Amino acid sequence: MPGPPAEPAAEPIGRAGRSAHILVVDDEAMIRKVLRRILTSRGHQVTVAENGAHAREALQAGACDLILSDINMPRMDGLGLLRLVRERDPDLPVILITADPSADSAIGALELRATGYLRKPVDPQTVAREVDKALTLRELARARQQAHELVSSERHDREEAEQLAAAFGRALESLYMVYQPIVRWPAREVFGYEALVRTAEPTIPHPGALFDAAERLSKLRDLGRAIRAQCTVPVSQLPPRASVFVNLDSADLLDDELFDTNAPLSSVAERVVLEITERAHLAGVRDVVERIARLRGHGFRVAIDDIGGGYSGLNSFAMLKPDLVTLDMALVRDVDRDPVRQRVTRMLIHLCLDLGISVVGEGVETAAERDTLAAFGCPLFQGYLFARPNAPFVEPIYG
Repeated sequence: MPGPPAEPAAEPIGRAGRSAHILVVDDEAMIRKVLRRILTSRGHQVTVAENGAHAREALQAGACDLILSDINMPRMDGLGLLRLVRERDPDLPVILITADPSADSAIGALELRATGYLRKPVDPQTVAREVDKALTLRELARARQQAHELVSSERHDREEAEQLAAAFGRALESLYMVYQPIVRWPAREVFGYEALVRTAEPTIPHPGALFDAAERLSKLRDLGRAIRAQCTVPVSQLPPRASVFVNLDSADLLDDELFDTNAPLSSVAERVVLEITERAHLAGVRDVVERIARLRGHGFRVAIDDIGGGYSGLNSFAMLKPDLVTLDMALVRDVDRDPVRQRVTRMLIHLCLDLGISVVGEGVETAAERDTLAAFGCPLFQGYLFARPNAPFVEPIYG
């Protein structure tokens, strides 16, 4: 005769509140019903399956906190299910129940690390006690694992920070500057040189990585000071009337050394242009206007770097009143072929010239780019078309 209608074989298992989610597996409908009643009365959520194969489907549908399974079942028995579970989760509690205990099944349960081994008929108090004990062990195991992961993560973060600090220290020790000429066109003469930082430290392969490391280590001030010190000595070797352009991060504007008249760079201030990148967040410098005025009082000129490519937009003009601006190379690239770039660069150049601000076309690589910007009135140029960054100062190629 056909047996009673099977209960749903693979209800999805999820999580709700603090109750445990328990998968009950038994080929006898009455046993499933009894176990469900015992467990739900204690606040647990229960999913049922009539054999190991259906239990596997339930596990694929979602996670559970504990499995309560019969041993002797068709299609896949309890030990087969336990073996499958251990391949997926070595710590998931599994309590086995059997009406026919044997040495073989007990040994198998032990080898596969079953959490419990109960005999039928099941006693509600025994079931409740074993389930509570298994769930407690599960939570303790989770707590230990989380503690281990936390300690491991903290140790890894500490080791990573120590390695980065050591690499950054080596980078500062091997810091050097290269210089790329800025030329006046069409006069074909050197207007100045931009100082660009480099390091021999192989684990910090480019300037972006150097500044990222300094920011992570809260060492931007140290890096800025090292760069400015490196830029001071070569100023005496500049061609007559030429200036050196030194990049400033917004953090540099908060460094009192920058404003010290006895600082190395202050001694050559009249030949230095301080480039403040438009990508810097100047909002963090509350008295930026006063600080810029102090720098000008020492003899420095001020430039906004990469205009058109950053966050501050034309507001930078009002705040900083720059002596020079450099056009972002993203605007310069292919400007001879792109009508949109042409309109933007023409507008920026004309605006700057109307305000008495000199403009540097940065990143110029082709004669066509140079000639297009020159036709818009751009007087100064920098890029690979003239020279690559080098040390010491190199004479540009005018073409």
